[in-house]
Amino acid sequence: MSRPQYILLPVNPSFIAFSIAAAFVLNFLPWGRTVGIPDFVAVVLLFWNIHQPRKVGMGIAFVLGILMDVHDASLFGEHALAYTLLSYGAISLHRRVLWFSLPVQALHVLPLLVLAQLVPFVIRLLAGAAFPGWGYLVDGFVEALLWPVASLLLLAPQKRASDPDDTRPI
Repeated sequence: MSRPQYILLPVNPSFIAFSIAAAFVLNFLPWGRTVGIPDFVAVVLLFWNIHQPRKVGMGIAFVLGILMDVHDASLFGEHALAYTLLSYGAISLHRRVLWFSLPVQALHVLPLLVLAQLVPFVIRLLAGAAFPGWGYLVDGFVEALLWPVASLLLLAPQKRASDPDDTRPI
């Protein structure tokens, strides 16, 4: 155990809501279907499913997916299914993933993020849409690269001060 272990403060539910809303705003930016633009809602949802599975579960994932379907004007339920499967996988692996360092965590969440990109890809193909190219699945790899940054940003408010003094008990 060479890396320091932090005692985290309890997460503020309003911070969870703010981070999800910020991810929605980033998804709403007019980037179009550019290859390499990550699904920020999927990354933030995955983070909270791994770190707070009792507060952000599959029901919230389903609602977020429905909202993304409405925003993208895509087939109703494709993002909902993708986010629900992502949430299920994250909750199933959440105890294992937290034992590893951030780069290894990124490798653990990579299949989940690629699966979350693959579900709408397959649904659109089955519905008769044109083949968008394999570059569509690159977004899952970009999201996995974004995982350490997202983890550091979203855990920062929960970390206690590293230099305790008389006014702080720990």
